[in-house]
Amino acid sequence: MRSFCSFLDDLLVVWRSEEVVDVARNQATADTRTYFPEGSEAQIVDFVQALADRGILAPTSKAALVAPDNSRVELPEPLYAVLVQVAEALMQGMAVSVIPQSARLTTQQAADFLGVSRPTLVRLLERGEIPMSKPGRHRYVQLQDLVAYQDAMQSRRREILDTMAREAAEAGLYEATDGPPPALR
Repeated sequence: MRSFCSFLDDLLVVWRSEEVVDVARNQATADTRTYFPEGSEAQIVDFVQALADRGILAPTSKAALVAPDNSRVELPEPLYAVLVQVAEALMQGMAVSVIPQSARLTTQQAADFLGVSRPTLVRLLERGEIPMSKPGRHRYVQLQDLVAYQDAMQSRRREILDTMAREAAEAGLYEATDGPPPALR
């Protein structure tokens, strides 16, 4: 934790930041103190509150990449969320691939992405369910087309499951399973 002291009119302002600071292991941290100017009746106030009282927006912390030389690049919130997911996946031992959305994939790469066999993917391509390009003998698929197909299939599965659940409720199948299970022989 890092502390900053400054004066705002006649008030001593102490602000503590959650920013991590590299500290040598042999450096003593017990010597950290806040010093008041002698002869002054300074008061410690909450820095954020003091700024708000004066109509100044308080500083907001943003996610950032910090290089070993302490250079800092602020990140937009969506990019931060993606990097957190990548870090969590890597910590769990999973492989992570980062490719542009406009990437062109082979049929094997596309099949791996969808979790189907290559012959199944080729059938989907030949039926026109997923757009493809075939500049010669080889078929290529755009990643964005695979993502669109995957989203459409998830939506379709949800609709089918909702329909099945509604039909089961209308037929009274949920009431048939209420209560204790029937006794077995």
